[in-house]
Amino acid sequence: MSNSPRTDLLQGTLDLLILKVLSPGPMHGFAISQRIQQISRDILQVQQGSLYPALHRLERRKWLSAEWTTSENHRRVKAYRLTAAGRRQLDDEVSTWERIASAVSLILEEA
Repeated sequence: MSNSPRTDLLQGTLDLLILKVLSPGPMHGFAISQRIQQISRDILQVQQGSLYPALHRLERRKWLSAEWTTSENHRRVKAYRLTAAGRRQLDDEVSTWERIASAVSLILEEA
């Protein structure tokens, strides 16, 4: 067993994190997963089997757009960016997350 346990993410939470990580600008899939892991101080790790279906789902919902480009390593990668609809969805998701987190905190403090 590892000293730094990894946390599995629910689909809606993963969507929120992807939208948030992409808010500053476009990124390819591996960079998205690395950024989530980095910002969470290695607590959250997104596996490819979860990441790419989520990216495709968000693209189908028109919250992300994607284009093929060349990475820093000169490899062809698909770079994802937030659309205007994705930015609106991010705002909605953050608001919802904050309400839920506040409610859970209230319950944990009371229990």
